[in-house]
This record gives sequence, structure tokens and C-alpha cells, in this order.
Amino acid sequence: MTSKESKTRHLTQRELESMLWDAANALRGPVDAGDYKAYVFPVLFFKWISDTYDYWHVRAVEDWGDDLTDDIEASDYQPFIVPAACQWRDVHNTVVNVGVNLNTALQKIEQANPELVGVFGDVNWANKDRLPEKSLIDLLDAFHQNRLDPDHVEGDMLGAAYEYLLREFAEASGKKAGEFFTPRHVVNLLVRILQPKPGDSIVDPACGSAGMLVEMVNQVSRTGGDPRTLSLHGQEVNLTTSAIAKMNLYLHGLEDFSIRRGDTFSNPRFVTNGRLDSFDVVIANPPFSLQNWGAGAWANDSYDRAFCGVPPAKNGDFAWIQHMLSSMKPETGRVGVVMPHGVLFRGGKEGAIRQCLLEKDLLEAVIGLPTNLFYSTSIPVCLLIFRAQKPVERRGEVLFIDASSRYQSSANQNIMSEADIDAIYGAYACSDNTGGDDGGMNHRFVGIDEIGRNAFDLNIGRYIQTEVAAEVDVEAALAAYQDVRGKLKLAESRLDEKLKEAGFNA
Repeated sequence: MTSKESKTRHLTQRELESMLWDAANALRGPVDAGDYKAYVFPVLFFKWISDTYDYWHVRAVEDWGDDLTDDIEASDYQPFIVPAACQWRDVHNTVVNVGVNLNTALQKIEQANPELVGVFGDVNWANKDRLPEKSLIDLLDAFHQNRLDPDHVEGDMLGAAYEYLLREFAEASGKKAGEFFTPRHVVNLLVRILQPKPGDSIVDPACGSAGMLVEMVNQVSRTGGDPRTLSLHGQEVNLTTSAIAKMNLYLHGLEDFSIRRGDTFSNPRFVTNGRLDSFDVVIANPPFSLQNWGAGAWANDSYDRAFCGVPPAKNGDFAWIQHMLSSMKPETGRVGVVMPHGVLFRGGKEGAIRQCLLEKDLLEAVIGLPTNLFYSTSIPVCLLIFRAQKPVERRGEVLFIDASSRYQSSANQNIMSEADIDAIYGAYACSDNTGGDDGGMNHRFVGIDEIGRNAFDLNIGRYIQTEVAAEVDVEAALAAYQDVRGKLKLAESRLDEKLKEAGFNA
């Protein structure tokens, strides 16, 4: 070991997380807690890029000495180019108008690295009304004390720390967290069920902070595959969140990915020659029951996504489902999506779409999860698993799993432990078509003919009768009641109008 190596001390995970939280604390007061991420993540990413650039520059000089050229360094050493006067130290050493200098540095870094365009978000760092210069200086100081290059931060530590900060920001953001963060235990379960394999192409059409794409990589690594063979793609409508997604993937050591910004319904970004691109795995936790999602354009959708019908204008749940199914490969495709229980039983247009999907035998499993897992809602949710080609032994059937009792109570949200995830996955992987009860978690294979006799209602309580399922049925019944009540009010209003037109004004 050289003297230089012996003096280098790696940051511990706790020290790294403490540094990140200190950075967030620098914003307390002038910045709303729900907006911390828009300020902390770009500065973190800038520090990492700058420190990494310095690290590789030193090694390039050691290897080449006076023969080093900019072209050699750029092509053989540097993952990103940091232009002159745009280093971290240049910004941190600024005495006045720090925000102006930071704006300039970030813009020039994006210009020098086209793949980073948009990655720093849209914060105007020079706006002292939004972020006083004292707070910005404190934010920079929180990062300045530590270096974030490979000599000081090992392996996946920075990615893990980023995930820590995402989780902390989600707790601080409350309901707003649903826009960018899916609890990692839910992601882990869904990814495990979808079984990504080396060489798979994967897309998340509502990718948020790209946590599901990161977990796909982790799952392939855990099973001994080479995650570098994965083709990762994501679309996100929100500018800040799409920037967070790109940073998340870079900080996890990933470079071969595509995150594109835009509305998935009106402007799908993964299209070739006028047709949606096809993927091996399609995964998402999209916004629940999205209103005004653009139903009018779907009657003549050029991508044929309304293949089972146009969903109601005030609820986009089945628009997400049909978009995802339209994006899976016809042979190897599998889809996993988080949905509210309403998609299982709501009638009208949604009931017709649900019947169509079942008759096409695309739905493989319905998994009811516990309540209060998400920051954005306390209602119970479900996982829907679809396959383009279901295994022979599962064709003509749907697997129902009631996992609503598999959770551990926590201060703010319930969580699923590793044992809970193992149990749920075990029920999903079960080859016994008679179903059963495993650790208080019932599961059962149900023929599509039986589901048809129940008007294609997928309410879990219809097929699995347990005490916990009965409690979930109450949630479902209340939701159904509200749905019917709204339709009744609309019918009464139309009747009143007809009576008035006929002269019955009394």
C-alpha cells in the first residue's frame, strides 16, 4: 500500500447520510420540506461530478505526464467533462452572487455533456428571494467537507445514500411523495415477481425517481447475471422528478439508460416508425385514478392502445394498464403495475375493459397488499401481473393472493419485511392450483369461467374468504357505493332536466 493510499479514509455509510441530511437542514426555513429534493440533489450531483473529474484527471496525468491531451483524457478517463472555471471549488470559492456562478457552471456542464441536459432540474439558483445566498452557501458548505470520488466513497454507497435521502424526503413530503417515490419493499416484491433476466429491455412509463429501474439492476445482480446487459428506459412528465431519475441511475453506477420527459398518454417517447417500442418488462406505479388524462384523443389513438376500449375521462387507471400492455413484447412480455382496488370491480367502461383483458387471458395474478404502505395514500392497493404468454398450467386462470395481513407496523407507514416479501413471492410461485393458506396469506387459482359468472368482478373477497379479506371488502364496498352514488346523482339531474323540458316544473 502506498503512503497516499494509506492516508485515504473512506466515508462510512452513516457519515455519508449525515452529510446529506445536513445539506437538507441548511434549507430549513426558506424552502418548503417538499421541495428540498429540487435543491439538494443537483448540488450533490455537481459535487460528485466535480470530485470524480478531479480523481480521473490525476490518474490521467500520472499515466501520460506531459503527453496527455484533452482528447485522450476525455475519451479514456473522464465519464463527464467539467469545463474550465466550472469545478466545485470555483463555485464554492465565490464570494458574492454565488447563485449566478452556480447557474453558469451547471449550464456549461450540461452543454459539454449532452447526455446530462436537464439533469440539474430547473431551479434558478440566482433567485435570492426563493433561496437566500446565506442558505445556498450553507448548502454548499455541507458538501464541501467531504470528497465524493472513488477514493473516498466505495461501490454502491453513494447510490444507497441517494436512496436514503429519497426516503427521508418522501417522509417530509407527505402525500406529495407519491409523485416520485415508491416504497422499496413494494418495488422489491414487484421486481422479484417479474424476474428480470440478463439482456432484457425494461421500461417504466411513470418512472418517478427510477427506483424500479434501479431495483431491476439489483435483482439481476443478486441472481448472478450481468446487469450491464439490461436496456433501461423510463418516461416521466415532471421535470424535477425526471432529473432526479437520471441522477439516481448515474449515482448507482449506471450509464446505459434512457430517461425521457413527457406525458405518456399524449406524447409517448418510446416510439419507432409510428409504433410503440416493445419491451420484455413493463413496470410502473402510476398516479392513481388520474383525472383529465386525455380520453378524448384515445378514441382514435394512433398507437392502438385502446384495444379493449377507451377508459372514462375522469379515471386513467385502465389507460395506464392498456398503455403498458401495448408496450410489452408479444412473446416474452410481462407487466407489473400497482393499482387501487377500484380497478378490480368498478363497472361501466372499466368493467368492459376488464372483461376484455380477462377474455384475452392476459392477467396472471391479482395480489392484494396491506393498507397504509404508501406516502400518498392509506388505502389498500394491489399488484396486477400480466403476461403476453402465460405458462401453460396457468392459462385460463387468475391467481388471487390476499397479502393484506403481511406487514409490520411502523411510525408513519406500514412496511413489508423480507419475510413478508418471501411469503408473498412463495404464494405467487406456487404450482399447487388448489391454492391454500400460507402464514395467514390465502391464495387461490380461479378459472376465468368462474370470474365470468361473477360479471368479471376481480374483487379479491369474492374468491378468497378470510377475516382480513372481509375487511378489504369494506373498503371495496365503500368505493363501489361512492361510484354508484355519483351515477345516481347524475341520473337524477338528467331526469330533472327532462321533466322541466316536458313542462313538469312542480
